[in-house]
Amino acid sequence: MHDLDELLTQSISVVAPLLERGEVSPVALVDAQLARIAALDGELRSYLRVTADLARTQARTAEQEIRAGRYLGPLHGIPLGLKDLICTRGIPTTCASSILRDFKPLLDAAIVERFNAAGAVCLGKLNLTEFALYGYHPAFEYPRNPWHPDYWAGVSSSGSGVATAASLCFGAIGTDTGGSIRFPAAACGIVGLKPTFGKVSRHGIFPLADTLDHIGPMTRSVADCALLLSVMEGRDERDPATRSDPKVDYQAEIARGAAGLRVGIDRDYCTQHTDPAMTEATFRACFILQGQQLEVQDVDLSGITQICDYWLPTCAVDALLRHREWFPARAAEYGPVFRALLEYGLTVSAEDYARGQKLRLSTTALLDKALQRVDVIVCPAAPSPAMLQSLFPPQQVAPPEAVAPLVRYSAPSNFSGHPAITLPNGFTPEGLPTAMQFIGRHGEEATLLRVAAAYERATSWQQRRPPLAGAA
Repeated sequence: MHDLDELLTQSISVVAPLLERGEVSPVALVDAQLARIAALDGELRSYLRVTADLARTQARTAEQEIRAGRYLGPLHGIPLGLKDLICTRGIPTTCASSILRDFKPLLDAAIVERFNAAGAVCLGKLNLTEFALYGYHPAFEYPRNPWHPDYWAGVSSSGSGVATAASLCFGAIGTDTGGSIRFPAAACGIVGLKPTFGKVSRHGIFPLADTLDHIGPMTRSVADCALLLSVMEGRDERDPATRSDPKVDYQAEIARGAAGLRVGIDRDYCTQHTDPAMTEATFRACFILQGQQLEVQDVDLSGITQICDYWLPTCAVDALLRHREWFPARAAEYGPVFRALLEYGLTVSAEDYARGQKLRLSTTALLDKALQRVDVIVCPAAPSPAMLQSLFPPQQVAPPEAVAPLVRYSAPSNFSGHPAITLPNGFTPEGLPTAMQFIGRHGEEATLLRVAAAYERATSWQQRRPPLAGAA
């Protein structure tokens, strides 16, 4: 007999074989998961909507299929959460905005179709900033960081980060336009993967900025990220930006280990305008990787942060195009932060937008050149650990000049489309996670996963659980 409350805190890689062998019932697992959400999420606010009836129906179907010998793979019967900008047929998809409060899509997003085909269970729709920017609409509660409720939970995919860290789902889907998978993963002490641009279909996912948006998994282990990515990825004709990369067995790649792979680091980039806790944790991680037989080399990323000055203008213009149906006609219904973004978009000149696109090309070339010498690049996941929420109020508009420093480690790969994975690499004296990210070549998520898994095996950071995620 397995302790279900304990299993809820484990990884998919641990629980999936128990479901396959019939040692754990998907129905019992989902019931325990829903009970945990009911007990803890009143404080954490990670879900906007819990789809309990759907989850139980899917769990019963999974149980019947597994008993009949029709096991669909490691996500069969696994409870997952979806960021509430991912369309779910007949279930409200609000983008945490009054504009879409009553919107019920007629179709599922492409990734929902793929999770359904894999037998996964949908627990509900996860909280986020309004339309995935950085501020919350005043009509919606914002998620609390499970390590300490007074600290930032990481903006856009914050509900996904909080729910995964607090074991309120086994994994979640986030979106990343300027760091919104990686920021909440870092702040909440979990693993977040921003795949190569076009690796995952965006069909049925409400965009923030079409030219920058990426879709990816957030989990409690590197192997679990690989499991979700293997289901999510692939060509989709409904999203012309999707890639046709060859199928890779990520679990087999992880099992190969990472000995001999080369890790590049620009120490100046990792130090300037960065909290020493993040820098020092990244440097310590390099020593650990060397102990795992990886080679650490210096690379030159001079000038990489120049593109960050163009993140907000690009995002604002892209968002303005998508919201022309409602803005300015319904401007008063937006929260202050997102309304300010759209208003800012009206002021961006064609010249500035064009400069950003030109600099996108040089940023891509800079990363490509560095990745010719090494297999991955390492840097902090963010300039600081989770900030006090009072320093980053959930409904306060940030001046444009404050945005570029915040996205110095994240925005370059949104512009360039390179894949990046964030994972915990320590804790501050206050008990908050620190985190780093690895950036890889286009289409080479397998290499990122190999390096991240090698670090994860050599450490125990991912085994720690936040204090607000105690047993229900």
